[in-house]
Amino acid sequence: MFWLLAILAYLLGSLSFAILLSRLTGSPDPRMSGSGNAGATNMLRLAGKKLAILTLLGDLCKGLLPVLIANAAGLSLQQQAWVGLCAVLGHLFPLYFRFRGGKGVATAAGMLLGLYPPAALLALVIWLLTFSLTRTSSLAALIATPLTLPLLAWQEPAALLPMSVVTGLIVWRHRGNLRDLFAGRERHF
Repeated sequence: MFWLLAILAYLLGSLSFAILLSRLTGSPDPRMSGSGNAGATNMLRLAGKKLAILTLLGDLCKGLLPVLIANAAGLSLQQQAWVGLCAVLGHLFPLYFRFRGGKGVATAAGMLLGLYPPAALLALVIWLLTFSLTRTSSLAALIATPLTLPLLAWQEPAALLPMSVVTGLIVWRHRGNLRDLFAGRERHF
């Protein structure tokens, strides 16, 4: 059951809502415009609030749904977390879109919401606080994601290793943003 759910999570994660919504509405392909990222922040820049919110919700749900299904199937918390990681991998490297996906923040948030809602709430509060102070989405994600790890280590250690891998992947996918942040060139809202 674990491997079947892991594969299904990857395939679900490979559905890029930013790309699908841009195609449905005739908006620019987010991978070719703006920041080049297939995620909600770039959709906000390119297509407005409505499509950005739909992208965010779609990406969040594709991280949440596999974890909830794994839970309902009786998988352990650690197995649920690995299944959630597969959904994030699908978002980062989508099978249906030549493996060019987003940065995984919303999908990881959905995964975290399914695994341990207090950690997802902590991430949201930190993200909102950082964003309100800096107006920089990438910096907010880079601060909020790792700060969930101590809470997981304390409350849900079984989810710590898979979520640490997710955190590493998110930081790696933001490496261009990190260069721009250090050089003072990162985009602000």
